Amino acid sequence: MKIVIADYPDVIARNLDYEKAVLKRHLPDVQIETYSYTDKNEFYRIIKDADALLTAFINIDADVMDHAPKLKCVSFNSTGYNFIDYDEASKRGIAIIPIAEYCTNEVADHTMALILSLSRGIKHYIDDVDKKGLWQYHSISLERLNRKTLCIFGLGKIGQAVAKRASAFGLRILAFDPFADETMAKKLHIELVDADTACEQADIITNHMRQTKENYHFFSRSKFEKMIKRPLFINTARGECVCEEDLIRALDVGIIRGAGLDVLSQEDPDLSDCKLTNRKNVIITPHAAFYSRESLEDLQRISCENAAHYLKKEYEQVFRIVNWPEIKSVVLKEKGVNKV
Repeated sequence: MKIVIADYPDVIARNLDYEKAVLKRHLPDVQIETYSYTDKNEFYRIIKDADALLTAFINIDADVMDHAPKLKCVSFNSTGYNFIDYDEASKRGIAIIPIAEYCTNEVADHTMALILSLSRGIKHYIDDVDKKGLWQYHSISLERLNRKTLCIFGLGKIGQAVAKRASAFGLRILAFDPFADETMAKKLHIELVDADTACEQADIITNHMRQTKENYHFFSRSKFEKMIKRPLFINTARGECVCEEDLIRALDVGIIRGAGLDVLSQEDPDLSDCKLTNRKNVIITPHAAFYSRESLEDLQRISCENAAHYLKKEYEQVFRIVNWPEIKSVVLKEKGVNKV
């Protein structure tokens, strides 16, 4: 049995000994191979006999699956799983397994850090002091945060955690989420609105939607042009929710007054050619909102345990097999398991 741990160089440059130990504890005889993704053909050679793949951001399409004929599951060390062709994996009986809660507090804290930093002009003042030697508080116009309107797109666990923190700063909170629980929203003093109302009334917008086919480039020119209050725009979810070209235009023409971005359109971006860098009103972090020592350890442990349990046919102990309804009958028939 072989498990491959692979991702882009900056992502996989973590200590993998812990993951290997977790896998070995569950599967003592497993062969584990790690790969820092730089070459497609080399990646294909490594996964040709893999039973499971652990990754977060490598794109798993039909071509990749063609080169991994033994692949039984892809265990994502992330809550999102938008980098795999869902239909193709389901057709081949390959399980798609994201991880559970592991970084809600970190992402909510990071979101508030971006909101507060932009609201208080922190990057602007750093630039004034460090680069210009300027000691002048009124070199930027700032507004009081209290009583401003924050709109949260995506009211899942992280969106709710942001709402709880934002309430402490006296923000009025709106949310757009067609699937939100009205009772929960009412309890948190959140007003549920449609997307257009959210864009029109927000002083600050923060995105926490899970990436799906339906919300690809959700924030495009048409949405930005509805943001009549020149809001701050925060994205700590997925880069593909935003049309980056339209975001750049919105910043250039002043439709939005600043942006805090933990994700860009590419997971491995070329920063030397990024038109969002080197702006006083834009703060970019390298998809780090999830990160703390504790969250990273949880991420590594849970993704490894998910893969191990699946390979041992302990399906009920896997956190969540998102395409289980599509593959269940095929998997159970092939494995000789009567029920879960």
